[in-house]
Amino acid sequence: MSTSIDDLLGSAEEEPAQERAARGGRVGGALKTLAIAGALTAVVVAGLRAVGLQLSLWVVVAGVLALLAVRRVTAALAPPPPPRSGARIPAGEEDGHYHWAARDALRAAINGWERPLDWSSGNPQRFTERILPRLGELADERLRQRHGVTRESDPARARALLGDRLSTFLDTPPRRTPSPRDLAAIVAELEKI
Repeated sequence: MSTSIDDLLGSAEEEPAQERAARGGRVGGALKTLAIAGALTAVVVAGLRAVGLQLSLWVVVAGVLALLAVRRVTAALAPPPPPRSGARIPAGEEDGHYHWAARDALRAAINGWERPLDWSSGNPQRFTERILPRLGELADERLRQRHGVTRESDPARARALLGDRLSTFLDTPPRRTPSPRDLAAIVAELEKI
């Protein structure tokens, strides 16, 4: 199964409220408003008659429709809801420092690499099972995006583009877990693709 970097870091956006409202259509919205107005009118007329008051039916209908119109206008003009708790609130310009407590895609991506790297340090088998396939997927994705090939589709061209050192590293499991310096060199070579 192949997953692109965009799939990993992307997120589905919510449908805007205007599109949701347009989907129901004007006729559906008008019928819903009329049904609510009718129900409220019946309740108001029954309540007024229960206390011994009588008002013209048209006055009650006009009053209910006016209240529904005011409700719709105030809902449209209301400020957006406050952000979820724990979400980062932008306050003008950025101060230039990374906010480690904030939950964002960068932190999630870092954790996605940091934990497995830490877990596999000193254990070549874990490194081969967890980290090497991820590095291979990154290499394939870079090759696909930049050159239109993958290691599987055109091995000779992919090997030429990757270089002997990177290609050998990705194709053969290491006997020992690479040091941070070695991994930094591998990542630098991946970025050059």
